[in-house]
Amino acid sequence: MRTNSFFLKGPVVCSDIGLLKRTSTEKAVQLKLDPSHSFLLCLGADSCVEMWRVRSEEEKEKLRKKRARKLQKRLKRTGDEEGQAGNEEITLSVLDELPAVLAHTFKTKLRSFDVVSKPNGELLLLMALQNNSLELYTLPPSSQPPSLSHTLSLVAQGHRSDVRTVCFSSDDSCVLSASSNLVKIWSRETQQCTHTMPSGYALSSIFVPGDRHALIGTKTGELQLFDIAAGTQLETVSAHQGAVWSISMAPDKRGFVTGSADHEVKFWEFELVSDEGGQSKKRLSVAHTKTMKMSDDVLGVKYSPDQRLLAVALLDSTVKVFFADSLKFFLSLYGHKLPVLSMDISSDSTLLVTSSADKNIKIWGLDYGDCHKSIFAHDDSIMCIQFVPKTHLVFSGSKDKTIKCWDVDNFEHVLTLEGHQAEVWCLAVSNDGDSLVTGSHDFSLRLWERTREPLILSEQREIEREAQFEAALAEGGEPVIPGESSSQEVQMAGKKTMETMKAAERIMEAVEVFREEKEKRDVHLEECKAAGKQLPPPLPAPIIAALGNPEPERYVLDVVKKVHSSELEESLLVMPFAYVADLLRLLSAWLQDLLHVVDTLRAHSSSQVDALRDVCGFNLAGLQHLQRQLDEAGIKVFGDASEHLKRIRNRKKKRVEVLI
Repeated sequence: MRTNSFFLKGPVVCSDIGLLKRTSTEKAVQLKLDPSHSFLLCLGADSCVEMWRVRSEEEKEKLRKKRARKLQKRLKRTGDEEGQAGNEEITLSVLDELPAVLAHTFKTKLRSFDVVSKPNGELLLLMALQNNSLELYTLPPSSQPPSLSHTLSLVAQGHRSDVRTVCFSSDDSCVLSASSNLVKIWSRETQQCTHTMPSGYALSSIFVPGDRHALIGTKTGELQLFDIAAGTQLETVSAHQGAVWSISMAPDKRGFVTGSADHEVKFWEFELVSDEGGQSKKRLSVAHTKTMKMSDDVLGVKYSPDQRLLAVALLDSTVKVFFADSLKFFLSLYGHKLPVLSMDISSDSTLLVTSSADKNIKIWGLDYGDCHKSIFAHDDSIMCIQFVPKTHLVFSGSKDKTIKCWDVDNFEHVLTLEGHQAEVWCLAVSNDGDSLVTGSHDFSLRLWERTREPLILSEQREIEREAQFEAALAEGGEPVIPGESSSQEVQMAGKKTMETMKAAERIMEAVEVFREEKEKRDVHLEECKAAGKQLPPPLPAPIIAALGNPEPERYVLDVVKKVHSSELEESLLVMPFAYVADLLRLLSAWLQDLLHVVDTLRAHSSSQVDALRDVCGFNLAGLQHLQRQLDEAGIKVFGDASEHLKRIRNRKKKRVEVLI
């Protein structure tokens, strides 16, 4: 495309000048010009960046003159000195105006890029990679052939892959987050990463008492112990034969329990051991004390805060509750249709809440194991759930990208937190209950702080209902009112959709324009009467002036006529009553014009019908007279030919018999 100026005032006219062939066969993801409008860059889905140089007007003029001189020389050699080279303008193709500079394919997946040009002509390309990092490349103006050179890599503080586990320290000053290959420690106050340590694929994590060490469980069944101050890994323990899905700290802080996919629940204690280098210096370690074998994969373990009970979630969609001291069986909680992915116990050790892949949250009483309530909480699997300390409020995170807060005493939805762009894998609530940290498939951590503003549940419900109603209209349906059936035998031919809502808004806007024009007209008439002469008419509304100054009544009629007949009834039904009165007055005026047309048609059609009746009667009488004359003469116009045909057949039959 070509425009006359980049800063052209008024409408910009674009014209097609040709097709620019790309070397990449994948679709184009991003197209960008550098600030000086000298280079055009295109990013493909295969991470290929292609660059073309935009020639200036002076360069294009020089190229035209050069082409013209070459053409004249060629015509002279052929003997055509009277050539038409000087009479015809040399046209440049798109390849002439945009010569290719380079095509560079990156090894890593690119999300987007930006380009900046320096005064010396050097180009700087900033690439945003799929692994959440930035890379800077330069293109020197004198490089032959042109090639990109890597200058530096800006690695963000965040993770390069999914954040699978998060937890707060005991004083809530630090946050631990872990992904497939990194463990990071963050300062809650400054929100900066203080330590980054390589690790295995982490699935669960805790801070060791004292907050100087951290412990994670990996996908390969190992327990990895880290020294936070030194930023090093102290020890790796082969704890299980399967993935360590859950770690729960004992309330007495002396040990912890782990649950794994190898059907085992193992109990561990912290101990101090001597280093190999010397006997005087000791470091922290863990020791295995006992093992409890389960019937299926263990997806979660949780101590009650009073350390009386231990809850174990299994792959068979049940939760087994044992006494923590003797490990005797106490309760079996069943009701989920799919496995329980996360669970937590309230601070008073009376309630246990479970979240499952069946999108439900269940609240259980730990006295008798009864299910207090089952709540359909999310639109996808619920991956994590946790109580707010010293309350019966619960936060849940799901694959539907949302975090929700629930009051499990009143079984009410409190609020919804939106912000993640992908599945929410994990969450952690601070010990003071003022902060919430969440990790997601979008490689990000989000820190949520509790505000002091009062939360009114009725307003939240109203906002949610409006959002659901708009979403239903956008999908082309209408939410069903509770207690009414959505499949009735008799329904309206049309239904309320976003198109009907927009049509109603257009009609209401037209009625408002009619009101304003009518008010202007009335004021103008009063001013003319007061002045005793005809004054200049007021300026019409811009929309009416743009349509050629039709009458306001005609303008409203044109707007109504543009609404589809199948949507007109629903559009009129959703309009407020204040607009209906004006529409009825306009309808009366429209009908008056229509009645005049009908009366004219009636007057003309009556005479035409009488004349046609006379012609038809005359023709019918003439045909009847001809019929009577034919009957008197014995002429039959239509006779019965069956007897005549039978006689002919009998003659042929006798003739055949004679020949035989």
